Amino acid sequence: MAEVLGSGCSGPDKALVYMKQQSEYQHALVLGYWLLACAAVIYLMVVVGGVTRLTQSGLSMVEWEPIMGIIPPMNEAQWMDVFNKYRQSPEYLKINAGMSLEGFKSIFYWEYGHRVLGRVIGMIYFLPLLYFMVRGMVPRAWYGRLFGLFVLGGLQGLMGWYMVKSGLVDVPRVSQYRLTAHLSLAIVIFACMLWFAMDFLRGEQRHSQASGSYLKATTVVIGIIFVMIMSGGFVAGTKAGFIYNTFPKMGGEWVPGGLLNMMPVWLNLFENPAAIQFVHRCLALVVFAFVIWGFLKSRSENFVTQYHWVKIAVIFQILLGISTLVMRVPVWLGALHQAGAVTLLATALFAAHVARKGSYRTIVT
Repeated sequence: MAEVLGSGCSGPDKALVYMKQQSEYQHALVLGYWLLACAAVIYLMVVVGGVTRLTQSGLSMVEWEPIMGIIPPMNEAQWMDVFNKYRQSPEYLKINAGMSLEGFKSIFYWEYGHRVLGRVIGMIYFLPLLYFMVRGMVPRAWYGRLFGLFVLGGLQGLMGWYMVKSGLVDVPRVSQYRLTAHLSLAIVIFACMLWFAMDFLRGEQRHSQASGSYLKATTVVIGIIFVMIMSGGFVAGTKAGFIYNTFPKMGGEWVPGGLLNMMPVWLNLFENPAAIQFVHRCLALVVFAFVIWGFLKSRSENFVTQYHWVKIAVIFQILLGISTLVMRVPVWLGALHQAGAVTLLATALFAAHVARKGSYRTIVT
C-alpha cells in the first residue's frame, strides 16, 4: 500500500511518487467498494437463507448440482420430474403429503433462489479478483487473504448441502448443529469481507488513539454478538422460538422448569428448546450490557460517534427479538430479526476498525 510522501522528495522523484500514490489509492478504493458490494450480497444471502428456513423451503431441492443446478425446471415435464423426486423425501411423506405442484413451486423457488445467490456471490467475487490481480491492482500481501475468502465460500457451499442432507434421511428437519455451522461460517465470511473492505477504504495503519481497555471492549462485544448469532442458529434449528411466546417471563416464570431435563446436562444447551430459548434471552441481555459498557468507554476516548450506531442497533435488535417471539415468528419479522443481528455485528466491526486503524494515504501536492 501507499506510504505517506516524505518531504525529502523533490522534482521528478516527487512527481513519480505522487503518481504512484494516486494509482495505489485509486486501486484501494476500487478493491474496497468491490469487497463492500460482495459483503452486501452475503448480507442478502443470510436474509434469504432465513426466509428459506422460515417458509419451510430448505428441503424442497433433494439434489445438489453445483453446475447444472443454476437452471430451473423449464417445462411441465421437468417440473414433474423434480416434484416426483421431492415426493420421495421424508418431508413430503411425513409433512406435506398431498401437496400440489403449485404449492411445491412456492417452496422450491425460495431454496432455488438461495442456492443461485450463492453461485452469484462466487462469480462476483472470483472473476473480479482474477481481473484485479491480472491488472496488478492487488498488493501481493493480500493474495492469501483474498484467496482464503474464496476457499471459505466454497466450503460454505459444501456446508449448505451437508446441512440439507441431514433432513433427507428419516426426520424431515435439518440438524441444528449443521444449520448453526452453516450460519456461523456465513457470518465469518461476511465479517472478514467487511473488515477487509474497511482496510482498503479507510487504511491499514494502526494508531494509538484508543486505550488497550477500549480495544478489548470492542473485541469482546464482537465476540459476544457472534455467540448470540450462533445461539440464534440453535433457536432456529430446534424451533425454540415457537414456545414460551411471552415476555419477559417464560410461561409465567422467570426460569421455567425443564431446562435441565436432558442428560448429560450440557446437552440441554443444544437440544432442549426451552433451555435454548432461555440462553438466547440471557445472551441478548449480556450483549446489551456489554454494548452499553463499550458505549460508555467510547465517550471518554472520542469514539462515541461510531459506537452510537452500535447502541442504536442493539436496541432495535432486542425490540425485534421480543416482537418476533410474542408474535410467534412471522416470516417477515423473523427475517428482519436475522438481518438485525448481522447489522448489529457490522456496526460493532466498524467501531472496532475505527478504534484500531486510520487512513494513512496522505497525498502531498
